[in-house]
Amino acid sequence: MLQVSVLKEHTDLVLAGLAKKYYPTAEADVTAILNLDQRRRQLQTTHDSAQAEANELARQIGGLMKSGDKAGAEDLKARTASLKADIKTHADELGQVEIALQQLLLKLPNLPHSSVPAGRTPQENEVVLEHGTKPDLPPTALPHWDLIKKYDIIDFELGNKISGAGFPVYKGQGARLQRALINFFLDEAREAGYFEVQPPILVNEASGYGTGQLPDKDGQMYHDAQDNLYLIPTAEVPITNLYRDEIIATDKLPIRNAGYTPCFRREAGSWGADVRGLNRLHQFDKVEIVQIALPEQSYTILEEMRAHIEGLLQKLELPYRVLRLCGGDMSFTSALTYDLEVWSAAQGRWLEVSSASNFETYQANRLKLRYRAEGGKTQLLHTLNGSALALPRIVAALLENNQAEDGIHLPQALHSYCGFDKITN
Repeated sequence: MLQVSVLKEHTDLVLAGLAKKYYPTAEADVTAILNLDQRRRQLQTTHDSAQAEANELARQIGGLMKSGDKAGAEDLKARTASLKADIKTHADELGQVEIALQQLLLKLPNLPHSSVPAGRTPQENEVVLEHGTKPDLPPTALPHWDLIKKYDIIDFELGNKISGAGFPVYKGQGARLQRALINFFLDEAREAGYFEVQPPILVNEASGYGTGQLPDKDGQMYHDAQDNLYLIPTAEVPITNLYRDEIIATDKLPIRNAGYTPCFRREAGSWGADVRGLNRLHQFDKVEIVQIALPEQSYTILEEMRAHIEGLLQKLELPYRVLRLCGGDMSFTSALTYDLEVWSAAQGRWLEVSSASNFETYQANRLKLRYRAEGGKTQLLHTLNGSALALPRIVAALLENNQAEDGIHLPQALHSYCGFDKITN
């Protein structure tokens, strides 16, 4: 959530940033927020003045009663009663104004970093680098949705039977490959200095608001109305919310956590090659890395996180590229996002497997996540996260890129984790 002080002091920069994210009602909403904030301040001042006067009158009434001036005390009591009515009126209106102000602030997306390229579509994202050699497969090469049937390692029909579309069943070597990748990613995160946590996969409404999934993605999250809990779309939500309403000592920063969770997203499509097979699912596994950092360190840390994710892809021997997302293709909450994509040889296209983002103070403001600066004043921290990595498209690329006549050969890094070096019938 953007800070009102930023909107007030840098209105033109805010409007330019919202325009880069193609937020349609920027000027009207910013104007309404500033007007509401002005009214809130006026009401607070009036309320506080009336309360101070009422407190002073209460003190004077006590003195008059002690001195026997009952008439004077009654006059002041009448004035006090009038003040109390005014105080209640001011408090009620102040509450309404604060709710309206909060609702408008929650609608505004984060502002993009100055390095974010202009653009609205994925085609306008900036290619930062490309690494590795794309495999040259024979014309008989199969896409992963055919390979999983050939080797009987993932079953979409069984998943559809017991749950519905987008919930695959992993079998045999497919299940072992899933477990191997999760353990490999967690071990690599631990080696890189991340502290492993295993958070809940159901979160309350406050957690959803804290990291910005609510209200922006309310319809895309699975919701249990009876208990008002949400299935997480990413481990970012529970791991970042571990520090909601906290003041972190500077000697504890940066905080570096990693965690594995299943993830749940309702927005998975059902038609076309872009969503076929493992390309898009309602439930999938992912290892997430999360950092909480001082503002002056966060962009250096973002580059370190990106390098960690690239290292995983290199060890998996997958060709990949890094994109800096344009303003119109970024998430609601992000200030700067790198997408990492692997080459899917049989599909002949790039598949997104990770996003690494810096949210600056946007999430921290919602979370009330702060540190105490010099002089004792509290300041907002920066939050960052990245997928390291999401499994489905990694598996798709591993299957497609490494298929051969005698099976699917796995990268060396996974041999000890899997207990086998290739997938066979």
